[in-house]
Amino acid sequence: MEASGFLTRRGHELLFAVTAGGLAAGAAAHRLWSPDAAGAVWSLVTLFALAPAVWWVGKDLARRRFGSDVIAVLALAGTLAVGEPFAGSVIAVMLTGGQLLEERAGRRARRDLGTLLSLAPRVAHRRGAGGLETVDVGEVRPGDRLVVRSGETVPVDGQVEEGTAVLDESTLTGEPLPVERPAGDAVRAGTVNSGAPFELRATSDARTSTYAGIVRLAEEAAAESAPFVRLADRYAALFLPLTLLLAGAAWLAAGDAVRAVAVLVVATPCPLILAAPIAFVSGLSRSARRGVVVKGGSALERLAEARVLLFDKTGTVTTGRPSLDEVVTAPDAPPGDPLLLAASVDQVSPHVLASSVVRAARERGHRLLTPADVTESAGEGVRGTVGGRRVGVGKAAFAGEADEEWLRRVRNRAAARGAITVFVGVDGRIAGVLLMRDRVRPDAARTMRLLRRSGIGRAVMVTGDRRDFAEPIAELVGADAVHADQTPAGKVAVVREESARAPTVMVGDGVNDAPALAAAGVGVALGARGATASSEAADVVITVDRLERLAETLAIARRTRSVARQSVLVGMGLSLTAMVAAAFGLLTPAAGALLQEGIDVAAILSALRVLGPGPDRRPRLRGDDAELVRRLDEEHRALWPRIERLPELAAVISGHGARDGARADGAQRREAAMDTLSEFLTDLAEHERKDERLLYPAVARALGGTDPTGAMSRGHTEIARLTRRVRALLAELRAEPAAPEPARDLRRTVQELYAVLRLHFAQEEENYFVLADTDHPARRK
Repeated sequence: MEASGFLTRRGHELLFAVTAGGLAAGAAAHRLWSPDAAGAVWSLVTLFALAPAVWWVGKDLARRRFGSDVIAVLALAGTLAVGEPFAGSVIAVMLTGGQLLEERAGRRARRDLGTLLSLAPRVAHRRGAGGLETVDVGEVRPGDRLVVRSGETVPVDGQVEEGTAVLDESTLTGEPLPVERPAGDAVRAGTVNSGAPFELRATSDARTSTYAGIVRLAEEAAAESAPFVRLADRYAALFLPLTLLLAGAAWLAAGDAVRAVAVLVVATPCPLILAAPIAFVSGLSRSARRGVVVKGGSALERLAEARVLLFDKTGTVTTGRPSLDEVVTAPDAPPGDPLLLAASVDQVSPHVLASSVVRAARERGHRLLTPADVTESAGEGVRGTVGGRRVGVGKAAFAGEADEEWLRRVRNRAAARGAITVFVGVDGRIAGVLLMRDRVRPDAARTMRLLRRSGIGRAVMVTGDRRDFAEPIAELVGADAVHADQTPAGKVAVVREESARAPTVMVGDGVNDAPALAAAGVGVALGARGATASSEAADVVITVDRLERLAETLAIARRTRSVARQSVLVGMGLSLTAMVAAAFGLLTPAAGALLQEGIDVAAILSALRVLGPGPDRRPRLRGDDAELVRRLDEEHRALWPRIERLPELAAVISGHGARDGARADGAQRREAAMDTLSEFLTDLAEHERKDERLLYPAVARALGGTDPTGAMSRGHTEIARLTRRVRALLAELRAEPAAPEPARDLRRTVQELYAVLRLHFAQEEENYFVLADTDHPARRK
């Protein structure tokens, strides 16, 4: 296939080079030798172009397409018949050049499923009379007993025989968190064993497994995609009969075939052949500048027609990785920071959540300790010694003892937030719990609003996650409907149902999304962190980790289609005017060919408008202003974890729920929390000053208007007021540690500051930081 594609590209380039060179050689022969020599060269050029032109028309007719190239064939043959070889050679250059441009613009990337297939399991470890044997996965039959080793892909659907299987099911569901499957539970092929080895009783063979079904779905859905129909051919249905009618009328009226040829020459549909491909190539180029790869003009055109948006949840409108939401300290907790202790042990754990715990601790400025005697129990947790104390991280029963009523409350709290719990025990007693949650992308809600403005009338979330987790996020980003608990086949069914009503675009990032991406009118993959298989099945790949690029690309697609249509209509209008002039004998074929070149230039210049800013162009910060925004965005990201810790610090300082008076280290923990809070307030004040003095003036210049940042400046005033109040209360508590009123007031004021900061930071990221490319491809690590 690669060789064939290479020859096709080289063939178009060769045709154009020969015709253009022949036209120039004829001109040189006319000047150096004689008109007859020039005519012979130009005739050869015309004949050289006529043969492939007839072939192209024949292929179109075989596909039941009656396109604009018919006029070009008639014009080429007509110039030879009436002895106008120069006009024929000009048409040959225009025709072969247009075909070259169209081939480059319309070539669509094949939906290569190679990576999807490469992820399929190849071997299985089967128990037999002679012990454990490694066999080809195709030899596995239902009833076989298999062993799935750590890190291996489950080869076939089956049932856990012994122990607890800890599985990464993101390949099938898209969810990033591991799932525990106890003995008796069903597991599906394509999932990855993230825990200890376990035994599996096969319930299917490789051909009927879940993963094989995903591959088949992607192949079938890709095969259903309709081929690209050139924009030019739609107008040719009207333009072609009109041209033939006018040429015939001119011949009959004047009794001169030259007039008919002149009409055909100026009617040669190069504006049709050139304008649309150039506009779409320009649209592809403009999208690429924004870090979005669109696989051909067909995909861009279909994206412009989209009216329904379907999107996955995890990794699409959420970040796709769990992050720390809150640390809840247990009543009468043993001494020590639960997050620091948990992260110290998790440094050596391969568990999926361990890296998130470690990252959260480092973001909060903790210096991790070196653990000793670390042991891990699959499906339960990990234990180790940190600073002479035995620390357990994992399930509640594994971590240690705790009050049952408190456990119930904290689990309800986690369920209400859509979070999972990681319990931390110290010396056999639970010290606290880490609530881990997959956060919504900062630009998700804004992207949805921009898509609505661009013409998306319906937004539908299609996810493999549970409904109680999916619905709050769908409501937050503004979805019209939610389809939860969906398998890959279920996602395809939803896509097909929505596609029957209106043109669709599906956005996802996981292997489980690949079939749905292929089934939709346009598939869009978030390729910055998404699965390669989804990128290959998609028509559009966003290579930067910003969902907002989807709205930009949709706007580019719609402007591209509009400019292409306008350019075609302008070219057709000019050609019709010239055709009328030629019919009345005002243009010879040679003069008509040169005039047609001018019309081509006008059509091309019109099509190139796609490269410029559109009328709906949003302001952008550039140069030093953009770099300033990037630096402040990095400060934002560093401050977010510290903001999330404010309620915890306030609780420790006020003694709320911790009975610090009865603890030997209560005063020490309180003093450390006060120091941490004071340091945060200092860093926050410095950041807010930079925002007010540097960021806001730059944004105001970009946005224009009287006072575009006035409301946000008011937020800075409120933050400064609350910061002064917290500092004053900290001073009171340092002077009188036992005073209850300042402690209560501090906790209340810190909660107010926490709420204001969350809202203010979110507004800045959504309204201001998007004005600069804070996640440009060149900046990604």
